[in-house]
Amino acid sequence: MRILIFGINYSPELTGIGKYTGEMGSWFAKRGHDVHVVTAVPYYPEWEVHEKYKGKKWFTEDIDGAKVHRVPLYVPKEVNSKKRIIHEFSFVLGVLPYWFRFLFSKKFDAIFCAAPPFHLGFLPLILSKLRGMPMVSHVQDLQVDAAKELGMINNKTFLNIMFGLERFILKNSKCVSTISLGMEQKIAAKGITEKQRIMFPNWVDEKSIRPLPKEASLRGEFGIGMDDKVILYSGNLGEKQGLESIIDTAITYKDRKDIYFIIVGSGGAKEKLVQMAADAGLTQVKFYPLQPYDKLSALLATADVHLVLQKKSAADLVMPSKLTGILSAGGCSIVTAEPGTSLYTVIHQHQMGILCEPENAESLAGAIDTAINSDLTQYRLNARAYAEKYLSKKAILEQFEADLAKMAGLS
Repeated sequence: MRILIFGINYSPELTGIGKYTGEMGSWFAKRGHDVHVVTAVPYYPEWEVHEKYKGKKWFTEDIDGAKVHRVPLYVPKEVNSKKRIIHEFSFVLGVLPYWFRFLFSKKFDAIFCAAPPFHLGFLPLILSKLRGMPMVSHVQDLQVDAAKELGMINNKTFLNIMFGLERFILKNSKCVSTISLGMEQKIAAKGITEKQRIMFPNWVDEKSIRPLPKEASLRGEFGIGMDDKVILYSGNLGEKQGLESIIDTAITYKDRKDIYFIIVGSGGAKEKLVQMAADAGLTQVKFYPLQPYDKLSALLATADVHLVLQKKSAADLVMPSKLTGILSAGGCSIVTAEPGTSLYTVIHQHQMGILCEPENAESLAGAIDTAINSDLTQYRLNARAYAEKYLSKKAILEQFEADLAKMAGLS
C-alpha cells in the first residue's frame, strides 16, 4: 500500500503519541509499504525542539524507510490553554505546503490521521474527499472532551463549536480507530457507527521490554540500595495525571529513608513538582530525564511498584500509554481509576495491579502501604501474561494492516 500519515508527533519522540505513530510508520515501511509522514519537528515531552532539529524549517528525512516530511511550529516554553491552541494551529498552517504537494501527487491507498490535535483532521479529510482516498481518523486522546472536563477551556460556545467540528471530521472519515473500549464507547456516543469503528490499541514489543532482576536495573546508577523500596512514575509530567498527589503522598513517608519516589520524564508540570518537593524538603523524591529506549527495561526493573495516575475528569478520555511497558516488564502498578472506567475494569479483571481513588493522597498512601508490605509476585506474573496475550506489537500491527487494506479495498 501507499500510505500517508498525518500527526503532530512522531519518532524520535520517546513517549506518547509520537512513539506509537513512529513505530507504526517504521513497521509499515519495513513490510514493504510506501510510507509518507507529515509531522512536526520533534519537541515532546520536553516542550522544546530537539537539538538536532533546531533552526530547521520544511525538510524531509528517512526514518527506517519512511519518508518523513517535517514542519516547523511554535513551541511554548510554558504550556497553557491559549499557547497550546496557537501551537497546534501553527502546525496545521505549517502542513499546507506538503498538503498542496500531495493534492497533485500520486494517489495514496490510505490516509491515517492521528489526533490530537483533532482539527488537523480537516486537511487530510479535504484531501481524502478531493482525491477519493479513504481516511482513518485515529483518536489517541479525546482532546475536546478532556479540555472541557479538566477545565482547560470553559467558554461553552467555543466548546460547542469544537465538538461540532470534531463530529464533522469523525463522521466524514471512512473509519475511526481508537485505543480502548471506554474511548470507543464515547466515540460511538458522538454518532460514529459500529461499521466505521476500528479498535487499534497501543502495543508493546514484548521481546524488547521484558522482566529483569533488580541487579540489572538502574538502582546502582541512581544510588539506591537493592533493599530500598522504590515507587516509580515515568512518563509525561502533564496536567491530566494529577501528579501533585505524588508529592502529597511522599510527605507522609518523609522519615522513611528506605523509601524513594522516582519521577522520570518531562512536561508542563515538572517545574511545579520540583518546587513542591523542594518546599517540603523531600530528599527521597528524585527527578530524572526520560531514559533511552534501550534502557527502558532496566528503568522499569528499578521499581517495586509503578504509579499510573490520572485525574477523575480524564477517565476514559485518555488511556495511559506508559501502562503497556509496565505490563510487559512484569511490573505491579498502583492505578488511580474509578469503577466503570475501562482502565479500572482491565486492571481489576486481570489482577494486574492495585486500584485506588484518583486525586486522593490518603488513598494513594494506603495503596503504597499495601504494595510495599505485600508479595506482588502474582500481580507481576499476571501483568506479563496480559502483555504477551493482548499487547503484542506484531499481532496488533498485523491486524491494523489488514483493517487498513480492507478500508482501501485491497483485500
